[in-house]
Amino acid sequence: MYKDKNLNCKDCGVEFAFTASEQEFFAEKGFTNEPGRCPSCRAAKKAQGRNNSGRQNRTQRQMFSATCVTCGGTASVPFQPSGDKPIYCKDCYQPRNKNW
Repeated sequence: MYKDKNLNCKDCGVEFAFTASEQEFFAEKGFTNEPGRCPSCRAAKKAQGRNNSGRQNRTQRQMFSATCVTCGGTASVPFQPSGDKPIYCKDCYQPRNKNW
């Protein structure tokens, strides 16, 4: 049913084989596109993603300090506290969150 195909890698330009068994695997998974990268470029791209923890072009989120309403300790939150809602530090928030 499937035949081996030769494809060109979009990153390095090397010709690589898209084997019949790989095509069958792609079909079983429901993938409709052929691979665009050779196995070595795919592995390099995958390793790069792991090193960046999936945050390739994401900027660091600005954090703001606030006072925990329970213990009075410092809490770090990703928004500017306005004072109209209670802020909890990590240690005080987690027990409250389990009860919900």
